[in-house]
Amino acid sequence: MAAALEQYVTTVQTLSNQGNYTTLVEFIAKNMDMLGKNAAHLDNVLATLDYQQHSIGVLGILVIKYSVPNITDFETLFVQTQEFVTSCNGEQVRYAPDNFAELCHKFASQLVERKQPTRGLAILTQAIQKIQLHPAQLTSIHSDLCQLCLLSKNMKPALRILDADITEISREGGHYDAKDFLLYFYYGGMIYTALKNYSRALYFFEMAVTTPSMAVSHIMMEAYKKFILVALIVQGKIPTLPKYAPQVVPRYIKPLCQAYHDLANAYGTNNPAEVRTAVTKHTETFTRDNNMGLVKQCVTSMYKKNIQRLTKTFLTLSLTDMANRVQLSGPREAEKYVLHMIEDGEIFATINQKDGMVRFHDNPEKYNSSSMLLELDKEMQKCMKMDEKLREMDREIAVNPQYVQKVSGAHDEDMPASTSKNQGF
Repeated sequence: MAAALEQYVTTVQTLSNQGNYTTLVEFIAKNMDMLGKNAAHLDNVLATLDYQQHSIGVLGILVIKYSVPNITDFETLFVQTQEFVTSCNGEQVRYAPDNFAELCHKFASQLVERKQPTRGLAILTQAIQKIQLHPAQLTSIHSDLCQLCLLSKNMKPALRILDADITEISREGGHYDAKDFLLYFYYGGMIYTALKNYSRALYFFEMAVTTPSMAVSHIMMEAYKKFILVALIVQGKIPTLPKYAPQVVPRYIKPLCQAYHDLANAYGTNNPAEVRTAVTKHTETFTRDNNMGLVKQCVTSMYKKNIQRLTKTFLTLSLTDMANRVQLSGPREAEKYVLHMIEDGEIFATINQKDGMVRFHDNPEKYNSSSMLLELDKEMQKCMKMDEKLREMDREIAVNPQYVQKVSGAHDEDMPASTSKNQGF
């Protein structure tokens, strides 16, 4: 079999030097079984190849090395992977995006299994930059990076990709696994929730819930549970899902999440006692789903919303009276809530420590400062870019052969059929 490996190296070097990457990808696909049978000698093969010049050939070898059961020398494989991702030729690996994504999936899986997620953050971040055509393109590696960020409790690397609105999905081997799409938005929602950016988290969970589907997905169901809880924090109610949401949500997923709907119904009464009753009743369910922390934040948000309602009715109010109206334990807890809400900009008020009175104020923002004008300009630029992107996508759809064929077929069906009588026969 040594001759087969020598032939592999020679072919990889020749086709790489010729720039015939399409043929090289086909050659490697046909020789994956041969590489697997010679897994013990692959390090010697790697030593003869240059990571920059022969990226596709090295990629095939690394994929096989990760496929070997019970990897004994993971540290060596980790270093090889790190070196490859750092120095590989991005143009070459884009000819084999499915193999590149598989390598990253297996690499992330090994780190999760070994409880070393932090080690993969920089490597996967660089891998995404290598394979992406532009920052708005979603790859299947995105979900791996988000998972490692959550496990390592370091959200910063993921924010660089999550803050970019997705307008295109990478086609890896001609397809894209729906699981990776769902996990990206599910993990992204969890990251934004951890950072208390609830509005963005709600958007990500909604994307996961409204993904076209013909069957119940466990990821969609878990996303739906968190979607309800985050919606209560942001809007105080469950928003109506868009019309394009799949029918499996109301038909199958919704009945499996009755505990969360009970909490939402109780939340809608603005009565803390009913909310606490619903939480107590379904504590086991919320705990089993690892959502108890988010449920407690929902309870906190209800108290805050009740305090915000008082600002629309009163100019001044004592902390004791506020605690009674909102059903808090006493003036000290009421003061704690008010101080946090002032700090977060949720209300505008001052507390007189002498008599324990709270004075509510109007929003001081007049929208006439230079910083506000700069913020408005940034938002307008975003809208203009999004409008241009939508126009571009509309033009691409209009000339898509499958779309034109479908529209033409529908048009022909709508045309009245000619009859022999009309033709005068």
